[in-house]
Amino acid sequence: MTTVNQTQPQGFPGIRQSRTGKRPIPLPKGVSATLKERSIEIRGPKATLARNVPDHVSVKVDGAHIHVAPTVPGRDGARFQGLARALLAGMVTGVADGYTKTLQLVGTGYRAEVKGQVLNLSLGFSHPIAFPLPKGIKCDIPGDSKGTLVILTGSDKEVIGQTAAKIRAFRPPEPYGGKGVRYQGEKVREKAGKAAKAGGGK
Repeated sequence: MTTVNQTQPQGFPGIRQSRTGKRPIPLPKGVSATLKERSIEIRGPKATLARNVPDHVSVKVDGAHIHVAPTVPGRDGARFQGLARALLAGMVTGVADGYTKTLQLVGTGYRAEVKGQVLNLSLGFSHPIAFPLPKGIKCDIPGDSKGTLVILTGSDKEVIGQTAAKIRAFRPPEPYGGKGVRYQGEKVREKAGKAAKAGGGK
C-alpha cells in the first residue's frame, strides 16, 4: 500500500531542485516505508526507524521508491531537499544493512572491555571509564585485538556516529606519539616534539 504525505504539495512548478535530492531513494527488498502526517517510518530486516519529515520538503512513497521535493523556492529549497534525501537514504541503508564504526586504542595499557551494554575503557587515567552504550548500539571487541579494537554496529547513522565521537573524545589522539582513541584508518598528524627539535638544531 502506498501512503502519500498530503500536508504539503509535491513541490511547485518551476521550483529549483537539488541535482542529488531529486533522485528517488530505492527501497531494497524487505524494506518498506510508511508516511503518517509529518512523520515517516522505515522498516527493514535490521531495525525500524522513524523520524519527522524535515521542514520545507514534501515526501512521497511510490511503490519501491521514496521521492523528496522542496516546497520553498530558491537555493534554500534545493538545500533542504538534498538534506532530507540524505537523511532518509541513511535510514534506508541503516534498516537494510546497518552501519559499522571501528575505533582503535593506541597506548601502553589501553584496553577496552564490554559487559552487557556498558563499555569499560582503560585509557591511562587513574580510574577506568564506564560508558553506557545507547539503545540499538552493539559493541564487539575481537579477541585477537587484545582489547585495542572497538567495533560498533547499529542501524541509526546519527546515533552510531555520535557514540563513536563520544568514545574518541575521552582520549583524542595526542600530537606527540599519537596515543589515544582514533578511528580505524585515521591519520594522526604527529609533531616532532622538543627532543627532536633540539637534536635537529645541533
